[in-house]
Amino acid sequence: VLGALGVMVAGGRAQQIQVSGNNRTIQVTATDSAERRADAAVLHLGYQVYGASSAEAYGKGAAVSKDVVAAITEAGVAGDAIESTAQSTGAVENYANSGLPIEEAAQRRFTAQQSWSVRVAPGAVARVLAAAVGAGANQSGAVDWSVVDGESLGAEAAAKALRHARLIAEQMAAGLDAKLGPLEYASNQAEGGGPVRRMVDGPAPVVNAAPRKLVPELRLSPPMERAAATVTAVFSIQ
Repeated sequence: VLGALGVMVAGGRAQQIQVSGNNRTIQVTATDSAERRADAAVLHLGYQVYGASSAEAYGKGAAVSKDVVAAITEAGVAGDAIESTAQSTGAVENYANSGLPIEEAAQRRFTAQQSWSVRVAPGAVARVLAAAVGAGANQSGAVDWSVVDGESLGAEAAAKALRHARLIAEQMAAGLDAKLGPLEYASNQAEGGGPVRRMVDGPAPVVNAAPRKLVPELRLSPPMERAAATVTAVFSIQ
């Protein structure tokens, strides 16, 4: 029965009770949840640089790109755990430089940017982020935390919801001077949940930071991930 139960994000209380005198059953709908510390993470890294020409901006970006990938690789990230997500080079809108001195605005007429998603163990997020920022990744910090075995977390929530439903049914049967019989049927309403993205707090990024600069690691703690299940169970009564 539990294998057929799904997972949804919902509240944590009994929702509905029905008693049928015709076939002597009690139907209960109940919700419960389970929590587990996140054991997987995807770190989002990126940079943005400027130049007086498209070629200059691209050249700066190519140098930062090389340094960032080298830095996170040296920090222990495997090559197949690094995925490019976006890259572009283009002109900067005039209004973006309107408050800058003429000389500085002239050096920011074009921009180049690139971003990556990096799969890392939760305990390595701070180390990899520090390495990337030190190499010039000045647009970094979002983390998608998740649980590797989400199915087992959902099954744990479903099992708790079913136990919750049985307890309510037992109390209801006792009020009817009856004895609760076996479970006849169980199902649930399910909604899928995804990883939670959180921005990592840290010092403000500096555009065109010197590559391979040593920066301190942030103190990070993986969050608790939650799964909830709403179960409708039908029990016989004797």
